[in-house]
Amino acid sequence: MKKTVFALLAVLMLAVADFSLVIASSVPDKIVAIVGREIILNSQINEQKLMYHLQYRDSKNDPELRQKILKNMIDQKILLTKARIDSISVDEQRIDQMATARYNSLRLQFPSVHAMEERFSLPVNRLKQDIRDDIRNQQMVDALRRKHFHDVTVTYDEVMAFYGTHRGRLPKVSEMVSVSQLIRYPEIADSEKQRAMSKIQAISQQLQNGVDFATLARETSDDPGSRELGGDLGFVHKGELVPSFENAAYALKPGQISGIVESRFGYHLIQLIGKEEQSIHVRHILAGFDRSKTDLPATVCLLETIRTDVLSGKATFAEMAEKYSEYPAAKGTGGKVISSATGEPFLAFESLRPDLQKIIGGLKHAGDISQPEKIEPERGPFFYALFRLDARQPAHRLSPERDFARLEELAANHKRQKQFEAWVESLKKEVVVRILSDV
Repeated sequence: MKKTVFALLAVLMLAVADFSLVIASSVPDKIVAIVGREIILNSQINEQKLMYHLQYRDSKNDPELRQKILKNMIDQKILLTKARIDSISVDEQRIDQMATARYNSLRLQFPSVHAMEERFSLPVNRLKQDIRDDIRNQQMVDALRRKHFHDVTVTYDEVMAFYGTHRGRLPKVSEMVSVSQLIRYPEIADSEKQRAMSKIQAISQQLQNGVDFATLARETSDDPGSRELGGDLGFVHKGELVPSFENAAYALKPGQISGIVESRFGYHLIQLIGKEEQSIHVRHILAGFDRSKTDLPATVCLLETIRTDVLSGKATFAEMAEKYSEYPAAKGTGGKVISSATGEPFLAFESLRPDLQKIIGGLKHAGDISQPEKIEPERGPFFYALFRLDARQPAHRLSPERDFARLEELAANHKRQKQFEAWVESLKKEVVVRILSDV
């Protein structure tokens, strides 16, 4: 496994700017190697060594670590030289975004900018530039690798040979669960709904009397995010708005104003500004509900009724989620939870929040549905939910019978890595490499 880690380190080396620290030393720096027109300094090897210690604690016991790091740094510079020769281009805007995110993440680890500068022995502007340069170099290497090895495939026999050779070292597949959910926010008390309705009706009357929509939004809307913009939400892609709002907005013609539309946030008046195939440009005025004035028993009662109807066969969970769930993504999926990382309807059980692990862990068989559960997310208001266990895959070792697609991917990556390493060795014939000092 350690050999595999070092094989990958050649292309990962550039992505460590947010951890690498400049090593203060009273000993003058020295050139260890020259690769083409670029140099490798002893201090850079020290930085990479510290970085490796931070990631892999047992690496402190590796007497050959510095030699391995030097080899990987040489390979890295050869690849950058080749990328420049091949005129590899990268998305500069995307690099700026990634560099900003990485710097912000790094900044959170220090009490002040001054403390960060002292730890890195670099002024903040230089640090930002180094982070950007490292990300840009890594993007170039990645693009170069994709250019030369994107079409590597493996046969069935190659997959089985890979499995036979690496069976004992293959990763263990975590327990996976497929889950559907039905979310309801607390029902608003009737008295609060009547108050909000009276407000939106008065605003609607002013619109009918000719008052400008944007002006009224600035003066009356309860949406703080759009109020100062005259209620303008900009272009919004289909599926990003709550269903009742979205359905009403898509039914409008440009310039037209809707009737009163209810959502879980309150009552809306919507004006369509423009429409494209998969997005709309709208503004709205909101008479918001005071969410402290809710009817919690009514919310729980509705979910209990839904649960009973599904378990008794009167309806399917998917039908109920489509009809009642207040989670926009439930529309078209029947409430099935899709992993944002893989796009698949299976989630690693250990990746779930502890409260969800407890709920889902209590569902023993496919088709079991939880009681109504109060969920308090890290952001946003609390809600109640039903969870249905659709399927469970216990933790297991990778096997061709259950995980052939995953094994095929691993085998292709292994083959791609071997070809990549051989290619790097061949590139060394095109770039002059001189080792000037022992490490």
